[in-house]
Order: sequence, then structure tokens, then C-alpha cells
Amino acid sequence: MDASESESSPLHVVIFPWLAMGHLLPCLELAERLAARGHRVSFVSTPRNLARLPPVRPALASLVHLVALPLPRVAGLPDGAESTSDVPPDKFHLHRVAFDGLAAPFTAFLDAACAGGRRPDWVVADFVHHWVAAVAQARKVPCAMLLPCAAGVAALSGPPPESRAEEHQAVSRSMDAAPRFEAELTTEEFAAEDASGLSIMGRFFMTLKRSKLVALRSSPELEPDAFPLLTRLYGKPAVPLGLLPPPPNGDRSASENSEDVAIIQWLDARPAKSVVYVALGSEAPLRAELLRELAHGLELSGTRFLWVLRNPVNGDADTILPDGFMERTAERGLVAVRWVPQVSILAHGAVGAFLTHCGWGSVVEGLQFGHPLIMLPLAGDQGPNARLMEERKVGVLVPRDEKDGSFTRDGVAGAVRAVVVEEGGRVFADNAKRLQGIVASVECNESRQVVDAISTSSKRTPTTSRRRVQPHPHWRKSSQDKSKAAKLWEFKIYRCHTHHTTGQQNGMPGAPSSFLQSAPLQDTCSPRFQLLGAREPLALTLHPSIWWSPRPTLSLGCKSAWVAILVLVVVMHVRG
Repeated sequence: MDASESESSPLHVVIFPWLAMGHLLPCLELAERLAARGHRVSFVSTPRNLARLPPVRPALASLVHLVALPLPRVAGLPDGAESTSDVPPDKFHLHRVAFDGLAAPFTAFLDAACAGGRRPDWVVADFVHHWVAAVAQARKVPCAMLLPCAAGVAALSGPPPESRAEEHQAVSRSMDAAPRFEAELTTEEFAAEDASGLSIMGRFFMTLKRSKLVALRSSPELEPDAFPLLTRLYGKPAVPLGLLPPPPNGDRSASENSEDVAIIQWLDARPAKSVVYVALGSEAPLRAELLRELAHGLELSGTRFLWVLRNPVNGDADTILPDGFMERTAERGLVAVRWVPQVSILAHGAVGAFLTHCGWGSVVEGLQFGHPLIMLPLAGDQGPNARLMEERKVGVLVPRDEKDGSFTRDGVAGAVRAVVVEEGGRVFADNAKRLQGIVASVECNESRQVVDAISTSSKRTPTTSRRRVQPHPHWRKSSQDKSKAAKLWEFKIYRCHTHHTTGQQNGMPGAPSSFLQSAPLQDTCSPRFQLLGAREPLALTLHPSIWWSPRPTLSLGCKSAWVAILVLVVVMHVRG
């Protein structure tokens, strides 16, 4: 279906993001892109979250209806805590309990929407909204599950499990390349049941089961191989939304208050590309002792910095900084203990690098302006995102302790200097600039494929496009990579390592699949396979949780593995 056909048959799409600004803002961008093609959107959230959003562009406001559902009160949850940024990490489970209390008002809303004679054409529900998908399914409204992450990272969940035990295993298997502290934290965060009676992975798979397609915040230009694989893995179409970068001219919500103006004026007085912007999100604040190490590291680096400082887990940001830090760095550093207009800051010419927790939204925003990354992942998908960016050689990971995730001031200073000061940092800036060509591209991010998918699926079962997506020129193989066997892809195998160590990533730069990983021969665990180009001398694998079988329990010995490899190479050669 082309744009003209879609526009002549406008749809009514209900979008219900998770209650976090990192989900709400890109979903609002999606709503506006749908409205720009003539579709009507009901955008559902809580009153305070809707009030925090920037206004819908005037030309589209008549097609985007904001639906406010009051969040129920839950004992122990702070008053007015409607977004995850309002909630201490130890209260997140109560926030999910309150969110589940929205089931009744959402049901009433959808019933009213269906009562007018024509039910909504689609409900787009975030990945933890299992009951939203159930309510839509009961009313015969198709549901699309929204995953606001990289497609390759989404593949780490593995296929839908048949038991709760496998649910836990899927998370554990997917973290083989992660440091121990990250694997343990992720398993605890995603696989453990909380006060709501469900785990996050349980919610995810229930939503997936009740959805007709999966929409991801990525693009085939960035991950050309991931979408077909994810479609086969999930057993339903995986459709790109685009990367949904914010408007490049800065935050629509940026205020003109004196503090915002002062920050921009401070940047105006700094040389071009000289400032490291430091922002680690709001949902996983650092412990006080690590916050101090970060402060010392920024001081030791000798670089200019703008640091957005959130309250630590065990203290107050205003009093937790090292003694004399503010005075010693006053000439080259600025600390903001408040919300700041991040996009406006990243768009400023004085900013030359981004020290980030690697939430996917922050990665997209950093690359939108071509900034190399200094990466300090803290929770969730941030670790896989950081390793993906390290593989693409757009930044450096801050070294971490394998057991507890701690880091040192010297490690912070070294990572900052490697990206910003040292001669070798040019490669990170160059690669970030190349990725900017994808992230900031209007053509790559206009959400056309998901619009067409939901438009055509309103009339028939959704299917994935058979159009072969060409990799972005940044990842096309150079002539020196083309050997006499270059028309073939080849597989190799090794025993996978159980942890990731900075500096041991040996993956081919620019490899197209976002979940590609490599490592030296170390500890023994389940064999994995992975696809890379010919002439690559490394041993490569594909993780069992990305195995194409519905039940990824196959364990291959060395001989069996090579037989499987040979069969796959022959099949691919015949198909080619």
C-alpha cells in the first residue's frame, strides 16, 4: 500500500506507552507521524505524564487525542508518582501495581471507542502491557506490541517460552557475553516476580502472545539482518518504526526559564566540540561512592564537562560531591542538579562527546548529532546497547569490576580521554558521524513500514515485506574484504566466554547484525553460531536464545556443529 492509499483510508490507532518519559516521547513522535499521514490517534497515559509532554504540533493536533487515565493510589508509592522518574528504584514494583490498576479505566475507554459503530483499527501497546493486549483481543481489535529498543537486543529474549522455568533460562542464556554483575542484575530485574505477581519477562511474553505484530524502535538501515531473524524468532512480523529521533532543532518542551538559558549561555562560551555532556538517566541512580568516583574521574580527565546530576541511591546530590570539587572545576565544568533540555544541549556546537548510561533513547539522541560515546551502562538493555555501540566503534566502555559493577576514577578519566583527547579518538568521532547519517535521516525514520503494516493488516493478516533491504553504505564490504570466496558468508564456532572484558571485542567493524559478538577461546558454555563476512579470522557464534527453532535447547558438540555449519553454508550458497 502506498501513501496515497493509506491516506484515503484513515485509521484510528490507540497508542498506550509505558509510564516512562523514554517511552512516552518516542511514542508521541510516532503518533505525530501517523497523524501526518491522515490517521487518527488516541494517545493514552496518566494526567501528569500527559501534562509533561510537549504540545502536539498545531497542524496535527486535531488528529491526536490525549486520553488521561488517573493512576490509582497504592500504599507505599509516593503521591503524584506517575512516571518512573518519580519513583525510587526500590518502589518500581509498586509502580507496576498501580499501572495494573489502569485496566478497568482502559477497558471502559476502549468499550466507549468501540460503541460508536466502528472499533479502533489497532492498539499499539508497550511490551509490559499484557492486559492492554488482552482487552484489545477480547474486543477483536488487533494489537501491535511496541519494543522501544534495538531489534538485535530484542532478540536476546529468545523465543516465547512454554514454561516459567524457560522464561528464566531465556534471560540467563542471553547474558553470556555480559559481565557477571549485569547478568545477575538483569535476571533479577526481568525474571523475578514482584508485588504485581508477574515478572517483566512474563508480561513481555504474554503481550507478545496476544499481539499480531511487533514494532521496534529501529530501522533496517541500521540492522538489516535483525528484522527477518526476529520475525522468525517470534513467529509474527517484526516491523521497524524507525529510530524516532526527536526534532533536531532542540526540545519542543524546552523552557525559557533562567536556568535553561544559563546552561546554553555557558555552552556558548566554550569552544566547538570541547564539552563532554554527562547524563546517566533517572531510573538507576548511582550509589554515592560511585558518584564520587565519577566526579573524580571527570576532574582527572582535564576536559570540559556539563554534568546532569541525579540524586544518588544513598544521599543527596547537592552534598555528595567530593569536597572542593565544584571550586576546582569551576572554570571548565558545570553541574546541573535538575531536569535539562537534553536535545538542545546535544544539538549545541560546543558538545563533542556524550557520557551516557546507554538507554536506547539516549543512544539515538547522541548519534543523531554525531557524538562519540563514553559508555557507563547501569541496568536493563543498557549493557547490550553499549556493547553494540562498542562493536560499531563509536565509543568506549568505562572499565567495570566483574562482580559488583564498580568503577574507578582512573577508569572514567581514561575512557573520557580515549574518546575526547587522544589521537585514537578520531575513529570514534568518524564512526559516530557515519551513524548520524542513518539516525538523522528522514528517509530511514519516517515510520512508513509500520504505517503500511497496520494499514494493510486492517484488511488482512500482516506479512513482512519481501523487499531486500540494502545495508547502509557504511557497512558495505570494502574491496579488500572480497576474497575469491567473498560471495559466500561463512560460519565459525568457538566456546563462548562467560563475561565481557573491555578491549576484547574482536567483531568485524560495522557488522550488520546488532547482536553479533565475539571473544577469545575461554570458558566453556553452550556453543553459539554467528554470521559474519568471508575472510574473518575469528571464531563467531549465534546465541542459543537467538536459535531459529521454537525451542532453543539444542546443544551441539564440535563435530555436529561443523556438520550444521556445512549444511547452512551449502543452503545459503544454493539460495544465493
